[in-house]
Amino acid sequence: MGGGTEVCLPGWHGSLELVYVHQHNGTQLTHAQMQAPLKVQRSFYPEGSAVCHSVVLHTAGGVVGSDRLSQTIHLSPRAHALITTAAASKIYGSRGRTRTSPEGQEARQTIHIQIDTDACLEWLPQETIVFDGAVYQQDLQVELAPGASWLGWEITRFGRSARGERFLQGEWRSHTEVWQQGRPLWIDRQWLPAGEEICNSPHGLAGQPIVASLAWVGQVVSPEIVEKARLLWKAEERQGEAGVTQLMSGLLCRYRGSSTSEVRNWFTQVWQLLRLSFLGRPSCPPRVWQKG
Repeated sequence: MGGGTEVCLPGWHGSLELVYVHQHNGTQLTHAQMQAPLKVQRSFYPEGSAVCHSVVLHTAGGVVGSDRLSQTIHLSPRAHALITTAAASKIYGSRGRTRTSPEGQEARQTIHIQIDTDACLEWLPQETIVFDGAVYQQDLQVELAPGASWLGWEITRFGRSARGERFLQGEWRSHTEVWQQGRPLWIDRQWLPAGEEICNSPHGLAGQPIVASLAWVGQVVSPEIVEKARLLWKAEERQGEAGVTQLMSGLLCRYRGSSTSEVRNWFTQVWQLLRLSFLGRPSCPPRVWQKG
């Protein structure tokens, strides 16, 4: 083999298919089909049988260039599930990067969620760390039936900031769409090309390593609840920037800052507010978070 030739091994093609059913006065995970490196742990019921808690694992330890991951999640009528991840997700620098192909190979994850009538999914993954040099895209689509609701958040750190790494090479895209009976309720397309300019720009990261979003979609949120979410942010001394917006059928929170614990603390408070207001139950943080 001649000098300079680069061999790129094929990436993981993992998949996960989950089906939740409301039966026997509770929610059960009745179908779980897995292909490595994606896996789901056994169900947990820390708040009783009504809500099924699931923890998704990525057994390979992180995502690299050319990986293709897919998840399909279906909640039957009246089912209620909470899904999180076992640890922070790591998106490594892209394999195959060379001087002639600086972007290397893209890693991609697609997630399709179907939530039937009067069902609710709380999609609460732990932080995603996008390493310098990563090229990654996630497409998440949610289909809501009438009376269904979805709460999801995304917390993304660009670069291993604890060791001074910044996101100077690569690209990150996050596309989220929530639909109901052919009507878009919320479409959010984010794109962050790496580089000094975007890291420092007030229209980019503004010198901060973390951006995050929380969305509650499926039910109309009153101006009073929007104001309460804002007050939850202002009630404590915080270092980052935040905003709250009323959606057509929901609520949107945004964060930009430097602390995962800061944003997760605020998001958890907003989650508590929404749970009490719409689901009539207090928030119940998954026990796996206590390890983080």
